[in-house]
Amino acid sequence: MHMTKWTPKHEAPEPLEGPVVATITGGTIVWFVLFLVQLPFYDWFDDHGHTWWLWTCLAGGGLGLIGIWYVRRRDAAIKRAAAPRVTVPE
Repeated sequence: MHMTKWTPKHEAPEPLEGPVVATITGGTIVWFVLFLVQLPFYDWFDDHGHTWWLWTCLAGGGLGLIGIWYVRRRDAAIKRAAAPRVTVPE
């Protein structure tokens, strides 16, 4: 059976551009806050075998920092590419 028979054929929509830097920054803050909120309960997490919850939040925050660096550079590159080129007459 061929899947192409039921696959609709249409153009892909344009990618959405929004406040990417703010979104990644907000998400990173949430990960770090979740880590800090759970930290006082480390013993409970350890007793129940759920310390991975804390480390997942910390990893999310750390990866978020990399994401902030990346999207800021991406945003700057997009702005540089969109800026008009100034030519100096000779």
